[in-house]
Amino acid sequence: MKKTTVDLGARSYEILIGENILDEAATYISPLLNRPRTVIITDENVAKHQLLRLEANLNNSTVQFETIVLPAGEATKSMKMFNSLLDQLLSMRLERSDTIIALGGGVIGDLVGFVASVYLRGIDFIQIPTTLLAQVDSSVGGKTGINSKYGKNLIGAFHQPRLVLIDVTTVESLEKRHIIAGYAEVVKYGLINDADFFNWLKENGEALISGPTDKSRALRTEAILKSCEAKAAVVAEDEKEAGSRALLNLGHTFGHAFEAENGYNDNLYHGEAVAMGMIMAFDLSEKMGLCEKEECDQIRLHFNTVGAQKASAFNFDVDKLLHHMKGDKKMSDGKLTFVIARGIGKSFLSKDVDMEDVKAVLKSALKG
Repeated sequence: MKKTTVDLGARSYEILIGENILDEAATYISPLLNRPRTVIITDENVAKHQLLRLEANLNNSTVQFETIVLPAGEATKSMKMFNSLLDQLLSMRLERSDTIIALGGGVIGDLVGFVASVYLRGIDFIQIPTTLLAQVDSSVGGKTGINSKYGKNLIGAFHQPRLVLIDVTTVESLEKRHIIAGYAEVVKYGLINDADFFNWLKENGEALISGPTDKSRALRTEAILKSCEAKAAVVAEDEKEAGSRALLNLGHTFGHAFEAENGYNDNLYHGEAVAMGMIMAFDLSEKMGLCEKEECDQIRLHFNTVGAQKASAFNFDVDKLLHHMKGDKKMSDGKLTFVIARGIGKSFLSKDVDMEDVKAVLKSALKG
């Protein structure tokens, strides 16, 4: 088992990573509970593959649990579901000293974390992410929230979990498209500030995505640990995204616009949108004279090699995408903050971006 820590003083917590940890979950959960009552919240897809494993383990421990199963998909991150879930927990008379367990991908983690942040003005929760994207990104750092018709994650709160428990075998129940989408968030850490990690991914990415094999599990464990260490360091330095943490949004200004225009449906997963967005962020950097074309081509080639979705597959309207961008929560003083780069591993924040350049990059990418 691998371990790293998000250092937030009295609110610090561990991230535990390994094979079949889900079958030993009570060992790690039980010591953190104020009292033994928990509620597991998951979705229909995860329930088919992972819920019985967790329930079987907890049944052999002192941890008491009840289970709520929600519909799967991005549409679940809604105000309607948020209200419904709060009503269910209130009807169960869950107490402030009890604990919620989020078992699932980014949708479940974001929604459940937000519910935990406001239920009785705050209740403990534990993240058990089951997708690669959630394991390397959304389960760590305390960002929680739901979507609005005005944009993605515009309603939410910072609420840190007590523990993040990552079982690398849960990814093996996913279709390859889901794994590739999650892999985009792994690549992100290399592109932001670790060119050596990006080079390692170019050598090992295809094997990491494939499987299930001992090699793919080992590579995945290493990549998840590296990603979580990188995110933990950023969160410890800038928990509420006042500065450097915003670098983790590389590709997201573009990506969130794609998701919004697509109606938050499963024709485009979050990680797919982010992969497309990161390519465009580097294309924008090249257009601004900051980044060499050869580096942009490396990134595009790598995502093509692992089978990532392409922007040209979608019939998006550029003006509508620009409209969505202007509703982004990173808008400040009427200007959008972009993450751009002087090269691979050399990303930085900038408000000094000409929206005509953004428009040109979008047009080029959508043509293919």
